[in-house]
Amino acid sequence: MTTNVARIEIKKTSDSVDEILEGVEHPLLLVLDGVTDPHNLGACLRVANGAGAHAVLAPKDRAVGVTPTVSKVASGAAELTPYLMVTNLARTLSELKERNIWVVGADERAEKTLYEADLPDSIAWVLGAEGEGMRRLTRESCDLLVRIPMRGEVESLNVSVSAGVCLYESARRRRAPA
Repeated sequence: MTTNVARIEIKKTSDSVDEILEGVEHPLLLVLDGVTDPHNLGACLRVANGAGAHAVLAPKDRAVGVTPTVSKVASGAAELTPYLMVTNLARTLSELKERNIWVVGADERAEKTLYEADLPDSIAWVLGAEGEGMRRLTRESCDLLVRIPMRGEVESLNVSVSAGVCLYESARRRRAPA
């Protein structure tokens, strides 16, 4: 006699941007440019899910896919949060703009902080890899660049921590009364 203990269903790793955004009034997206560390991706997926992001996007090159390590670090978010690996990140950012989604990059050299900036409800947060940051073309594709204010001696945050700060600032503003 055979007893089924668990049923495993492989979730498809990518939907189309169109499918994900269908019926979404104010998209909240996370775009990762050059994140190759599976621990960082797992943590980014987890924070994106926690903040209510609709999807995480990354380029097919210079990015990590969903691996067992990513799934473990994500603590369930890798199976719940759409993760799209796109062929051309700059073109995808352009397509998001055509949908009236602002592309906002987090860059330590930006003049305004994310707290000073006028952030839209429909937003795609773009974060680069630790150390390197966003690639030039990705940075140039952004509608707005903002920085996270650093008050201590360290110069930067882990990409997943930065994602949390940015995504939760958008989530906080969405809940604020007008």
